[in-house]
Amino acid sequence: QVQLVESGGGLVQAGGSLRLSCAVSGRLVSRSTMAWFRQAPGKEREFVTGIAWSIGGTSYADSVKGRFTISRDNAKNTVYLQMNSLKSEDTAVYYCAARGGGLRAGVREYDSWGQGTQVTVSS
Repeated sequence: QVQLVESGGGLVQAGGSLRLSCAVSGRLVSRSTMAWFRQAPGKEREFVTGIAWSIGGTSYADSVKGRFTISRDNAKNTVYLQMNSLKSEDTAVYYCAARGGGLRAGVREYDSWGQGTQVTVSS
């Protein structure tokens, strides 16, 4: 397992942008996947996007396609989530997660989690 620390959350108006960061401590194996999930009050945690650590392949939930972009800086061991055109329904706690295998969207597939960072979008 690795240790993950998110940052960058906050309050933003609808239509605005935020960038989240996830700093990774520990060694990621070459086939690792990094992902962002989110959980809104009263709802289940859901997959937002993921990236294959070595090759950079990505996957996005339909609800964020075209608005969110995941990227990684291998040298800094950091994953980013650029969020543009934010909507009120994007309000949630955002979690960074890691797994030592291919890209998957299931919560149970991931064994390392950050503490979460709150994103609030006001309308």
